[in-house]
Amino acid sequence: MTDEVPASAPDVPEGPEDLAAPAALGLVRTPTGHAGVDARLERLADADHLTADGHVEVYEDVHGGLRDALTALDAPPVPGPYENRS
Repeated sequence: MTDEVPASAPDVPEGPEDLAAPAALGLVRTPTGHAGVDARLERLADADHLTADGHVEVYEDVHGGLRDALTALDAPPVPGPYENRS
């Protein structure tokens, strides 16, 4: 019997210093088809390399961008140059 860890097993921290190091969660982000939303969701990957106290800035940025994208959906369409004929 051996103590080998299968290749598919996640990295297990070995000491207290490893617990404090940032580690990516490996989450898959599925594209939505909306370029602005997809860009914001990709920005979440920036949090993977930060310590927990750095996540707030990324999350606030992503939240603000997604809120702006949703607000833009409610905005009335801007008429084109020839759509204002009387």
